Amino acid sequence: MSVAPQNTENPEIGQRIRAAGIETNYHDQGQDTGTPLLLLHGSGPGVTAWANWRLNIPVLAMNRRVVAPDMVGFGYTERPENIRYNLDTWVEHAVGFLDALDIGQADLVGNSYGGALALALTIRHPQRVRRLVLMGAAGVPFELTEGLDKVWGYTPSVANMRTLMDAFAFDRSLISDELAELRYRASVRPGYQESFAQMFPAPRQRWVDALASDEQDIRAIEQETLILHGREDRIVPPVTSETLFSLLPRAQLHMFGQCGHWTQIEHAARFNTLVTNFLDE
Repeated sequence: MSVAPQNTENPEIGQRIRAAGIETNYHDQGQDTGTPLLLLHGSGPGVTAWANWRLNIPVLAMNRRVVAPDMVGFGYTERPENIRYNLDTWVEHAVGFLDALDIGQADLVGNSYGGALALALTIRHPQRVRRLVLMGAAGVPFELTEGLDKVWGYTPSVANMRTLMDAFAFDRSLISDELAELRYRASVRPGYQESFAQMFPAPRQRWVDALASDEQDIRAIEQETLILHGREDRIVPPVTSETLFSLLPRAQLHMFGQCGHWTQIEHAARFNTLVTNFLDE
């Protein structure tokens, strides 16, 4: 598996494959040696796999095959009519994606909502997961933060997108007016806001709870797990990773200081090194 070329006009558009009956946009880079790596993105408005992982895919793909789909309801993946957006649907889509690529077992990296998805996939299909990385992950109960309430309650405007992006990052210099404008335009592509608004309607605490896995199921996970979190995360509180660390029997926890919800962007080089070393153990 050689490095797949990106769409030069829009790098967020990769390849397409039918997974669990859903036309899925995904990125596929690196060499098909050893265990492939599946990257699961977060749930921000207008998010795509490439926007989430653009600073990580080229580095992580130096020594392994890396695949990163737009999960159903997000990005450039098909949005079927009458679909129910919930953990069951997303786990089914992720497993169907592995099946479509003929990947029997993968390492998983899940970001935020994607962390909850990675956790649930590991619990329900343990044979499909070798090692697990949870970054700023949901997946355990916590009190809905003001930041996450605003993310899931986003209504499209450049000003609202700028406010959200400021909440994601500790280093506000990462957020420019141009970037906010770019992500706003992504959030209002045809069908984007309609599907996003269906996922997490108010009251939103119930969706935090719906993404949580059972404590006993988490305790039973046997996979080696790396847990990463930004200390200044205002979207998913660091206590979630501390809880996961207390529950997962074969876990290690790394907390980044001066870091918000964007660990993989704000501390990209450290993130890439930590994940690479963990997967190569």
